[in-house]
Amino acid sequence: MKRFGLFALLALLLVSVMGLFTNGSHSTSGQMSLDSGDTAWILTATGLVLLMTPGLAYFYGGMVSRKNVISTMFQSFIAMGVISILWVVTGFSLAFGESFHGIIGNPMTFFMFREVGLNPNPAFAPTIPFLLFAMFQLKFAIITPALITGSFAERVSFKAYLLFMVLFSIFIYAPLAHMTWHPDGILRQMGVLDFAGGTVVHMSAGYAALAGALILGRRKVHIENQKHQPANIPYVLLGTGLIWFGWFGFNAGSALSASGQAVLAFATTNTASAAAALAWIFYDVMVGRKPSALGACIGAVVGLV
Repeated sequence: MKRFGLFALLALLLVSVMGLFTNGSHSTSGQMSLDSGDTAWILTATGLVLLMTPGLAYFYGGMVSRKNVISTMFQSFIAMGVISILWVVTGFSLAFGESFHGIIGNPMTFFMFREVGLNPNPAFAPTIPFLLFAMFQLKFAIITPALITGSFAERVSFKAYLLFMVLFSIFIYAPLAHMTWHPDGILRQMGVLDFAGGTVVHMSAGYAALAGALILGRRKVHIENQKHQPANIPYVLLGTGLIWFGWFGFNAGSALSASGQAVLAFATTNTASAAAALAWIFYDVMVGRKPSALGACIGAVVGLV
């Protein structure tokens, strides 16, 4: 049974790679409409957003008890592998494929990244390759289930998390992304605006995390009224730095161009995070607590969100 599962996974990976090579053969025409500056910036932003996921692994991993550091970090990290393959196979189609009543995309529209090549798609991003747009959106799909792992920390098995991650991405994230970001999406048609995932990423992850916390209950250390000692504060600091750095791609990259809008998003992102970190420290002082690195890190991430 284990061998069958391994062979199935290898076959899926092989087909995914073959699909990418096939797409590249027919999508080199029409590149004159591409903007090299926009393309260069979104390439950079895509890498920055991916960096947020290992940053999140360090951020959460440093907060849990010592015996759960590796498992907690791995839950965030593995999203990069699982969601990447799922996105190529059908996730992108569900989110941005031909609309079905404005709720979800046709899973076969871009199946295996068919017709997702180097030509721009004016409906989504008119100045960058459609493949680059798909890869940028993939990084949002990766970070969303990874964000939820904090509410599951130390209480969910790895297998259960894998199943949750796949089901969440297919039945929650993809439909919400379609309704909000697809031109024919029902929420988009109602006038809903989501510049950088406030609804699609943060709201969906937040509600899922709340539901998970309510179902799983408190961690053992809190039930027994023990004092929780974070395993590694330097990990939290490192994770915060990576998340902060990556968030410039998350927000400024959402302009999908190297433009003034991207600059405004960049500046707002940095200012909000800095202000929130300082506000958390000042609050700690006001209530009689010592300023802490952990508090500053939490505040900074809150400001980014």
